[in-house]
Amino acid sequence: MSAGKFEYAPAPESRSVVDLRSSYGLFVGGEFVPTVDGRMFKTVSPATEEVLAEVTEAGVEDVDRAVRAARTAYDSVWGPMSGRDRGKFLFRIARLIQERARELAVLESLDNGKPIRESRDVDIPQVAAHFFYYAGWADKLEHAGFGADPRPVGVAGQIIPWNFPLLMLAWKIAPALACGNTVVLKPAETTPLTALQFAEICQQADLPPGVVNIVTGAGATGQAIVEHDGVDKVAFTGSTEVGKAIARSVAGTPKKVTLELGGKAANVVFDDAPLDQAVEGIVNGIFFNQGHVCCAGSRLLVQENVYDEVLDRLKRRMATLRVGDPLDKNTDVGAINSAEQLRRIATLSEVGEAEGAERWSAPCELPDRGFWFAPTIFTGVTQAHRIAREEIFGPVLSILTFRTPAEAVEKANNTPYGLSAGVWTEKGSRILWMADRLRAGVVWANTFNKFDPTSPFGGYKESGHGREGGRHGLAAYLKGAAA
Repeated sequence: MSAGKFEYAPAPESRSVVDLRSSYGLFVGGEFVPTVDGRMFKTVSPATEEVLAEVTEAGVEDVDRAVRAARTAYDSVWGPMSGRDRGKFLFRIARLIQERARELAVLESLDNGKPIRESRDVDIPQVAAHFFYYAGWADKLEHAGFGADPRPVGVAGQIIPWNFPLLMLAWKIAPALACGNTVVLKPAETTPLTALQFAEICQQADLPPGVVNIVTGAGATGQAIVEHDGVDKVAFTGSTEVGKAIARSVAGTPKKVTLELGGKAANVVFDDAPLDQAVEGIVNGIFFNQGHVCCAGSRLLVQENVYDEVLDRLKRRMATLRVGDPLDKNTDVGAINSAEQLRRIATLSEVGEAEGAERWSAPCELPDRGFWFAPTIFTGVTQAHRIAREEIFGPVLSILTFRTPAEAVEKANNTPYGLSAGVWTEKGSRILWMADRLRAGVVWANTFNKFDPTSPFGGYKESGHGREGGRHGLAAYLKGAAA
């Protein structure tokens, strides 16, 4: 070690805590079962391209079997069960998640590519917190404001994305079970392993068979769930394109539906903001989880007179980001989830350059294997650029400027999305003024990406409809309650 300089020392998390099977069946009726009409596919580690396991691609008959198991459990066990007893099962699941937290965090990072610090310190604690929170609601639904005798919807078909695999499962399953519904859930095809591990937790918790069913597969599997006549409620988190297709599919049916879709959030920095704090918020807003966040602050709006200073500080901060092995506790930015997503990020970044924006990427050495993209910013961006309009869903930030608060609001709202926004200023009155005018479901003040199970989350416009989290998240799973 030279004077005044420390050499980097890796701090890898051990994989030995994870006991993976070579292949996984479907979790139907409380058991892992083979497919009736499907086939197997491989799930790989995005950091190394190593095959982790073979997983079943459920067919139409498999989905039908899962829905029938969920209906039987709803009619005979879970629906008639008291809220107090349902809450006990949810509490038990929450405690088992805490007990197996290290195992779940390592598996999430292996299968998804996100840094172990994020899966360990953010995702898994939030997963347990959601089950604890909704366990508390299970015997108090009459106090939730949805009528004197709120009743469950029935069987919920749930489809979740690959960016927060286990956390999105908790967002969906916990309120559904608390309200007395049973579930057929499909995880994303690139990240099925923690959902299958959750199925083992359901067995460990002695959850009645059929209350939770996990069917793995790709788009056709999800479509079979959405279109099944035995499904009473559809919950989807994912792309706006697929969300629109689901909305068309359920139109004219009695099915309830909630859609949490894409975003292109504005992160607005005023000249009186604490700039060092704002820069940390900018970095967290776009580079957390490799930018694989629907509410990522992917559009930075900076007041003109502090633009140069913010850009200089941001580049210095980005130069310190460590990109690499997701299981290394020092890693800040992990692997892109799949080769397909990497191609999309790279293509839109090339479009940004072709349209005249100036590209700058953090100086970092990317691994030889796996799917990687250096944290990147674009300057000289206008509202007409595709990189300012389209969701890139990666570690890419577009930077624009504004002069007045009114102009900031106009630019922030100039998007088909409306999921989230951030405001950085010392003036509380300005925060309230902005929050009242920004068309976003969540507005953070002097922070970004802060979540809590007690707080509702959802968007406007093409970011979907309905709310997840908090008391509002119960509405989607109760008859007659507005979702």
